[in-house]
Amino acid sequence: MSTEIDLKLDNRDTLHLKVCNVIREAIIKGQFKPGERLKQSDLAEKLGVSRMPIREALRKLETEGLITLVPHKGAIVKTIKLEDIKEVYALRAQLERMALLQSADNLSSEDLKQLSKLVELMDEATDVNQFVECNIEFHRLLLDQCKWERLNAFIDTLWNGLPQQTPHLITGQRETSNIEHRKILEALKREDKETAADILSTHILRTGETLIKNLKTEGE
Repeated sequence: MSTEIDLKLDNRDTLHLKVCNVIREAIIKGQFKPGERLKQSDLAEKLGVSRMPIREALRKLETEGLITLVPHKGAIVKTIKLEDIKEVYALRAQLERMALLQSADNLSSEDLKQLSKLVELMDEATDVNQFVECNIEFHRLLLDQCKWERLNAFIDTLWNGLPQQTPHLITGQRETSNIEHRKILEALKREDKETAADILSTHILRTGETLIKNLKTEGE
């Protein structure tokens, strides 16, 4: 795990999310091994932060299924199962397609302008964290007008963890992903929601398949 990353931010919530991203990436890349204990004091020292954002980050990572918080032992890294990743992306591909079909009819011209702006920002991003933030916002805005609360809740749960980190984990993901984002946007501008939803579904499945291939390669 890199200890050089700048974590000195003013906003505590932003800090805890950044800490969470660093630890999550280290787990996914195998820098923290399954069964390894993560000590709050060690993490705080390595990352140059207090224990508070570490505790908050570990709680979030437990909800994502990457660690287990064991009384009197602390955080224990869980094994990442490739079949679980496959399931997450297969579910996202179907559920987000369904949500976009509902959301598309209610997206305003202002929403489309904001989506265009996010695509531009992702094209121009020189920092992967900036790309990640814009990517999350792009996907959120795409589905923002879906009114099915249960469907939205399912999607929110599936978005925790790996989906947020793929630009960190897949070489060339930023460029490929944003080409697909632009195609989704162009279809929405044509009011062709079926094509937009199909591209979104393919985009998600392609990302999942590439992530699994990369993790298999790293594990060899």
